[in-house]
Amino acid sequence: MNVKSLRRQRIKYTIRKKISGTAALPRLSVFRSNTEIYAQMIDDVNGNTLASASSRDKDIKAQKGNKTDKSKLVGQAIAKKAIELGMATCVFDRGGFLYHGRVKAVAEGAREGGLKF
Repeated sequence: MNVKSLRRQRIKYTIRKKISGTAALPRLSVFRSNTEIYAQMIDDVNGNTLASASSRDKDIKAQKGNKTDKSKLVGQAIAKKAIELGMATCVFDRGGFLYHGRVKAVAEGAREGGLKF
């Protein structure tokens, strides 16, 4: 592992010590790769993924725009799925990434979709 990924790993562990998701208040976890972005609603008590969305979904992949625009669509998609399942609030987990750019776009999209965190 290089220095950058070790640093992110340490930040991620620090965040996960502080926050945890339940069935009533799930954790909205974001993973950003170089090309795609993924978001999951996770119940840490039972170890279940309750809902997920990514930039690889057919409806999002078909959209025009840059990666930040698609990230916002991922946030809106995860919010829509969560609200259909009856979850209006969640805890945001940036996954060791800076709250900036595409990660911030997912959060803003989820807020626009009606999620509160």
